[in-house]
Amino acid sequence: MTSTPGSAGPTAATTPPRSEPAGRIHRFARPVRLVHRATAALTLLCVASAACLYVPQLAELVGRRHLVVTVHEWSGLLIPVPPLAGLAARPLRADLRRLNRFGPHDRRWLLAALRRDRRPGAREAGKFNAGQKLYAAWIAGAVLVMAGTGLLMWFTGFAPLVWRTAATFVHDWLALAAGLVLAGHIAMAYADPEARRGMRSGSVSREWARREHPLWAPGAGDRLEDE
Repeated sequence: MTSTPGSAGPTAATTPPRSEPAGRIHRFARPVRLVHRATAALTLLCVASAACLYVPQLAELVGRRHLVVTVHEWSGLLIPVPPLAGLAARPLRADLRRLNRFGPHDRRWLLAALRRDRRPGAREAGKFNAGQKLYAAWIAGAVLVMAGTGLLMWFTGFAPLVWRTAATFVHDWLALAAGLVLAGHIAMAYADPEARRGMRSGSVSREWARREHPLWAPGAGDRLEDE
C-alpha cells in the first residue's frame, strides 16, 4: 500500500478514530453519554421531587414544599436542554436518525418480543432495537406534553380555569405513566450489565453486539438502518 499526499503514512486512511480493547467495539461517543447522563439526572430529580409533592408520607418527611415545587418546575423545564445542546455533536445526530427509522426488521423484532420468542435470529436489531426506538419516541413526546401542561399550571394568569384543570389532569396521569415506563427502562438496563457498560464506557463486547444487535455488529455495517 502506498501513502497518499497529505496522509501521515501508508495506513493513515484506514486507521480507526479510536482503539478499543481486544474483543470490544465502540458503541457510544462521549457526547452521547454525557447527554444521556445529564438527561437522566434531571429526569430523576424531576420524578423524585414529584413524588415528594404527591406522596403524603414523603411530603411530611421532606417538608419545605415551596423549595420542592421550585426544584420540580425547573428540573422539568431543563430536561430537553441536554438533548438540544447535544445536537451540535455529530454522533448524537447520527444516533437520533437511527432511533427515528423503523424498518421491517423492527416489526419482526416486536412480533418476536410479543411472542417471547428468544430463538437465535428471531430478534434482529440494528444499533437500537424496536423497543428502544418506541421508548425514545414515547418519552420524547411525554416530556413535551408534560412541559406544556406544566407551564399552564405554573403561569396561572395566562390560561382560563378549564385549561388549567385539564392540564393538571393530563400532567398528573401522564407523569404516573412516565414513571412506570422509566421504572421499566431502568429495570431492563439493570438486567443487561453489558448494555449499561456500553453507556458508561462507550464500548461493548463483540459477542454481545452480535447477539443483541446483529444488524449493527461488525460485518453488518448498519446496512438496513443506513439505506
